[in-house]
Amino acid sequence: MAMTIDAPRSQTPAKKRTNWEKWGWIYMRVSGVLLVVLVFGHLFSNLMLGDGVSAIDFGFVGGKLANPFWMVWDTLLLWLALIHGANGMRTIVNDYVTRPGLAKTFRVLLFLSAALLIILGTLVIYTFDPCPEGADPELVASFCSTL
Repeated sequence: MAMTIDAPRSQTPAKKRTNWEKWGWIYMRVSGVLLVVLVFGHLFSNLMLGDGVSAIDFGFVGGKLANPFWMVWDTLLLWLALIHGANGMRTIVNDYVTRPGLAKTFRVLLFLSAALLIILGTLVIYTFDPCPEGADPELVASFCSTL
């Protein structure tokens, strides 16, 4: 009695699924490189240009957040850093938490906390008022009108 064995992969392939681990790994590498550039640019502009750390006050922050370039820069820094950190924590949970229910709970909490911080941080960046009414003129940005 002759027996034939089908050639490997001769069947129709199953539906391709997204490999989230692969894309998470790629994201960590790409975001890591971008974060190095963003963080060192942020530190250079805040500490090396102008009067250094002694110049950082409410007016300095107000002036930076009034500039669309710095708003986008800080938004990218916020989003990439929080997602990068949450993805790293997710990897740690996957590696070290052995109980499936507890691991899922931790991943949900990680997602919710990262989402909340991204939303709040983005709201601060785009709704920040550098010229609040009734503020001491010495503390606000130089471009604010003193009424």
